[in-house]
Amino acid sequence: MSESTAVPGGPVPLLEVAGVRAAYGRIEVLHGVDLVVPPSSVVALLGPNGAGKTTTLKVASGQMAPTAGCVHLAGRHVNGASPDALARLGVCTIPEGRGIFPNLTVRENLRMVTYSGVSQKRVEERAFGQFPRLKERSGQVAGTMSGGEQQMLAMARALGTDPALLLLDELSMGLAPLIVEELYGLVAEIAREGVSILVVEQFARTVLGVADVAVIMQHGRVTAVGPPTELEQELSAAYLGASS
Repeated sequence: MSESTAVPGGPVPLLEVAGVRAAYGRIEVLHGVDLVVPPSSVVALLGPNGAGKTTTLKVASGQMAPTAGCVHLAGRHVNGASPDALARLGVCTIPEGRGIFPNLTVRENLRMVTYSGVSQKRVEERAFGQFPRLKERSGQVAGTMSGGEQQMLAMARALGTDPALLLLDELSMGLAPLIVEELYGLVAEIAREGVSILVVEQFARTVLGVADVAVIMQHGRVTAVGPPTELEQELSAAYLGASS
C-alpha cells in the first residue's frame, strides 16, 4: 500500500517524498516510498529493524540519492542536492549516535554552530533556555555527560541553525524511558514553535504520544499512514510479523 499524508488544497509540505526507490549496489531497499511532513508537525516513521526507515532518512537529507522518484523541500525539487545544500535550505539531521564532538565542552560544541553564520550569543540563549541542564554543564567535556544530556546537546546544536525541518534518527537509542519521555516532550515543544519534524523510531510507543502522523514501513514500503491512535492494529501486525 502506498499512501500520502498530503491534504489536497492544504499548505505545501515541508518535505514530500514521492515514489522514491533507493538501492545499495544492486539491492533495492526502498520500493516506491511516499511520505509527507506537513508544516509544524511531528511525523513518526515506524517499523521493525530493516524496514527501510534510516534509508528513507538518508534520501531525505541528501546523504543518499534515490534511483527513482522525487524529493521536494517546501515544494522545491531537491533530488541530487548535497547535505550541505539542504542544510542551507533549512534541513538539519541528528543521526543515530547523537553526532556531537565528545572531546569538546558543551560551549565549544555550541560554538561550532556559529560557523553557519549565527552568533554565539543567540545559539547559547536558545540552547540554555530550552535545555537548562546544558547551562549547568557548559564547561563540561561533552563525552563525559550522560546519554540523555548528550542527546540534548545534539538537539541544541541542531536548533541553533534555526532549521525548518528536523530529521531525527532513533532519538531513544540507549536511553532510559524517563529521559526519552523528557526528550519527546521537547520534540513536541519544538514542533509548536514551527519546526517540522520527521523522527525515525524502532520503538514505536516512545514517540506516539507526540506524533501528529504515524507512518508504518515494512520491507521498504509504506504500509499505513494515519493518526497514531488509529494505527494500533497495524503497528502490532508490523512488529509481530517481523519477529515471527
